[in-house]
Amino acid sequence: MPTARSWPEPELSRALADVRHLLWFRRATVRRPRAAALALAGLGLVTVAAVVLPALLPPGDDLGRLLRPALAALVLVAVSGAVAGGGGRELLARDPASVFPVSPVTDHLGALLLAPLSAGWLIQAWGLLGLVAAVAGPGAVPVALAWLVAATALAQAVGWAGEYLRRRGVLAWFAVPLAGLGVLPAPLVADAVQHGGPAARALAVVALLAATVLLVAAGAVLAVVTARRVPRDETRREGATYAPRPLPASDLALLRRTDRASVWRSVPLRRGTVLLALAPGTVALAGGLAWSNLVLLPGLVASGCVLLFGVNLWCLDGRGLLWRESLPVSPCTVLLARALVLAEVLLGAGTATLALGALRAGRPTAAEALAVVLALLVVVAQSLSAALRWSLAHPYAVDLRSARATPAPPLAMVGYSLRLSVATTLSGLLLAGFARVGRADLVGLTAALLVAFSAVRIGRAAHRWSDPVRRAAVVAVVAA
Repeated sequence: MPTARSWPEPELSRALADVRHLLWFRRATVRRPRAAALALAGLGLVTVAAVVLPALLPPGDDLGRLLRPALAALVLVAVSGAVAGGGGRELLARDPASVFPVSPVTDHLGALLLAPLSAGWLIQAWGLLGLVAAVAGPGAVPVALAWLVAATALAQAVGWAGEYLRRRGVLAWFAVPLAGLGVLPAPLVADAVQHGGPAARALAVVALLAATVLLVAAGAVLAVVTARRVPRDETRREGATYAPRPLPASDLALLRRTDRASVWRSVPLRRGTVLLALAPGTVALAGGLAWSNLVLLPGLVASGCVLLFGVNLWCLDGRGLLWRESLPVSPCTVLLARALVLAEVLLGAGTATLALGALRAGRPTAAEALAVVLALLVVVAQSLSAALRWSLAHPYAVDLRSARATPAPPLAMVGYSLRLSVATTLSGLLLAGFARVGRADLVGLTAALLVAFSAVRIGRAAHRWSDPVRRAAVVAVVAA
């Protein structure tokens, strides 16, 4: 007589099967398979280069001092992002999941697999792999890879813990101190990388992989427990009532009010904006960054904020975009309102970051102060230009009501993030270089040229949005 298997075994086997099917579904819905394959191949080549090229350089005496802070920083950044995102990315969106229910374990495993498809994760991984290869050679890279895997599993587990606390009405950031569990082994791992032999490194890899298995299991349990509770933030926002206010004097003001409310009443947008506004500024405040380094922060904040919804601007409307298109308002007015709201978010987050960083930066020179202000304006213009162009060229139908939703598929988000971060970082480096030599005139001229170039691209995007055929194509996709 056959006996039934215990609960964990069928639950895990079913979750693995569901993850496989969902990944196949994701692959089948890719619009440009060849471009996606080339992008994945490019990411692989960059990863190999991050390991090989630093190993060819002569080792530096000071690089070993950076190993422990780099290991700890990777854990802290990964955990903070997971807590803000409520456990990670969604392998299946909330609305389809209500029709085709998947288990919380499936959701957890899918989030772990999608975690590397993030520009922040990739940049940290490349930096850590390059640092380890430069300090101890390619033989220590497996230890760094095991640390990356363990840190990702820890971040997902802490993210689910934060979401559980949030659904219990407790401040989710109380879960962040759990990241200290992942920071504690950093000195031991750094010693194994820098001074250990093959046996010590192999032992470190085995220990980290064993910890990964335990953390994945803990995250699965927390995901199951969290799924049994009602999401408070989403329910509160969707069930809230708002008193009507007097109508503004113009159509533009009315549309701006509507768009601004749609941003700040969305749980992931509000959380992400607050995190991006405060986290870099807090790091700058704690580290006492100089004004020449603060020039780079606006690009970091703007490129992060625009990924919250700017790369797919019209996804905020959803099916309501059909209603918006029926309004007797010029298309340029609708576009201008949405662009102004995005610019408000970018300027607000960038200003908050710079205000925090300026508290310990000392007294700036005229060139440094001018460079910081103009860098913020330049990256806002660049981000706005990219958002308008990408939203028109590649719209997606997504639901940003879920706290873990993203405005585009993960692979597309990686491409957007890398392209925008490269552009904003290069602009910041250029302005910072002129500020260091005291050339305020070159700072102003460079910023004016960059803003003018972005303004031309914004004008072209507005012209394309005025085309009813292109606008109808966007509406058809977003309102699907």
